[in-house]
Amino acid sequence: MRLLISFILIYQLVSIVDCGSGMLYPRDSESRQTKFLDGLWLFRVDSSPARNESFVQRWWEKSLAESGPVIDMPVPSSYNDVTQDKSLRDFVGWAWYERSFYVSQDWTKQRIVLRFDSAHYYSKVWLNGKPLMEHNGGHLPFESEVNSFLIPGGSNRITLALNNTLTPTTLPPGTIKYETDHTQYPPGYFVQNLQMDFFNYAGIHRHVRLYTTPSNYIDDITILSDISGSQANVSYQVAVAGTSAPTSANVSVSVLDNRGQVVAKGVGLSGVLSLNNPTLWWPFGMNDSVGYRYLLEVRANGDVYRQPFGIRTVKVTENQFLINGKPFYCHGVAKHEDSDLRGKGLDYPLIVKDFNMLRWLGVNCIRTSHYPYAEEILELADSQGVAVIDESPGVGINQRDNFGQKSLDHHKEVMSEMIRRDKNKPSVIMWSVANEPASNIDIAVPYFKSVIEYTRVNDPAHRPVTFVCDHTFETEKVVPYVDVICLNRYYGWYSDPGHTEVIQLQLKRQFEGFRNLYKKPIIITEYGADTIPGLHRDPSFMFTEEYQEDFLSEYHQEFDRARKEYLIGEMVWNFADFMTVQGVKRVVGNKKGLLTRQRQPKRAAFLIRDRYYSLIKGADTSEKSCKSRAGNKYSNTPHVYTNLG
Repeated sequence: MRLLISFILIYQLVSIVDCGSGMLYPRDSESRQTKFLDGLWLFRVDSSPARNESFVQRWWEKSLAESGPVIDMPVPSSYNDVTQDKSLRDFVGWAWYERSFYVSQDWTKQRIVLRFDSAHYYSKVWLNGKPLMEHNGGHLPFESEVNSFLIPGGSNRITLALNNTLTPTTLPPGTIKYETDHTQYPPGYFVQNLQMDFFNYAGIHRHVRLYTTPSNYIDDITILSDISGSQANVSYQVAVAGTSAPTSANVSVSVLDNRGQVVAKGVGLSGVLSLNNPTLWWPFGMNDSVGYRYLLEVRANGDVYRQPFGIRTVKVTENQFLINGKPFYCHGVAKHEDSDLRGKGLDYPLIVKDFNMLRWLGVNCIRTSHYPYAEEILELADSQGVAVIDESPGVGINQRDNFGQKSLDHHKEVMSEMIRRDKNKPSVIMWSVANEPASNIDIAVPYFKSVIEYTRVNDPAHRPVTFVCDHTFETEKVVPYVDVICLNRYYGWYSDPGHTEVIQLQLKRQFEGFRNLYKKPIIITEYGADTIPGLHRDPSFMFTEEYQEDFLSEYHQEFDRARKEYLIGEMVWNFADFMTVQGVKRVVGNKKGLLTRQRQPKRAAFLIRDRYYSLIKGADTSEKSCKSRAGNKYSNTPHVYTNLG
């Protein structure tokens, strides 16, 4: 039994198809059309003991319903929480999706591409029973041209099989534990062990769509900007693919402002365009032109694509993080793509609600903990002026068998896909290659040195690169290779639980230890305490709303001292409560959110809101001042923005 399961897990990680050099977000234009394939798909799981019956029986060759009972499954969504079936909620193995579609005769004259924005974790796709593509990884898009697979004028059938199994070489990694004592466990019993502290949601999590391009098409666009006095230089590079060789004479570009007015023009596959007195992209709270974006309109061989971009620069010094030459202080939150029913599934009302709450809190920066978020979220971060630390799925790399060559190759592949997707987004100010790895062991040094350098070299904009560290300065080995030191700290919670009086002293010791060794700016990327909404006790006690307030306030006092020197940011863990696996430390999920999972504020949310708006205004953020304002129901914080454009 174990050998059969192992065979299937190995089988899923071979023959990865190269899905192309470009990965432009599908946008309609005069030359392009999009057809969404979201909705209800047919669904069933392969619950055979070895999880391989579906491949033995070749489920992809016929309608999925012919293989056995199917149910409706919404796309996008995680499949785990939408039924009453406990076995489906906790299922590990192959899950199968199917739907049919038609394309018009007009479409068959164009190049047609099938794109999945995200499916977790490993995916195999067939079209009309023929193998189309595979993808390794759960949070980034993959696509393939499908013209030769289509039935013109007839019904076409997509079949997708995805496997959520986490192994030592996946990102995030995990292990399968097999129980062979049949006096205590049924035959074939195994469990998925996770190395991260969030639920391993699975499914088609984001949009599925078809889109068209001309046969000669714009495959990729890279935009870089530089600022010199009152002038901005916008460098662009266009990649054109298709049946004819590209020529510069057939490529024209224009820069449009947010009113649609052309402010610069150029010709050729690459060039530099100059803008006088440009409007820069700024994070919320730094300037009135929050989230300002231009469009680069590219026309090539009859194809038209419009790429939004912002003009902004980032630079790290020994003490500061500079955006457009001005010091940026991150007052933010870490998040998760997580909510009731849909799990990690894309949901527009949820996204808009989250950004309304981010603005209400006064947040100017988020970290995509612990994986790349949906492009729609980053697009809104662009337009809302929310800076982003874009993080890979490298969470929980803490076992020695997570550092092999296969893991390293996959990690670099993921970073390449992230950069390819997000390189033109002005909100992305830094890459994070991992969260809380075993960066205190020797084997981690060459591994992460390689990943960090690969990321730095392959980003055309050469953004700063970091990872998030939970080790002490005495044992940490990888921090020397990053541009910004990002630390997760839980004094008064995981260590010395209940003792908030030790927080300032212990935090200061670590700040000064890292600072003395490396002379690099520091961001606290996580600090927080589990809090049950509505649970109160005075004096404060762990898990009460009062304790969360006291806990955060102790950190703030040390933050206020350190930000005068080298602290460039603070990020609460977490924006909202989120789901985890079952365990004795978690009561239906992680409860460290400032908000409940339903996005309702706990008491600490008002404390953070007051602090963040005080930071924006340059007001006193001392504990005494904050408590005074808290006692006045935070009456002097700004009104919530009703126009988020």
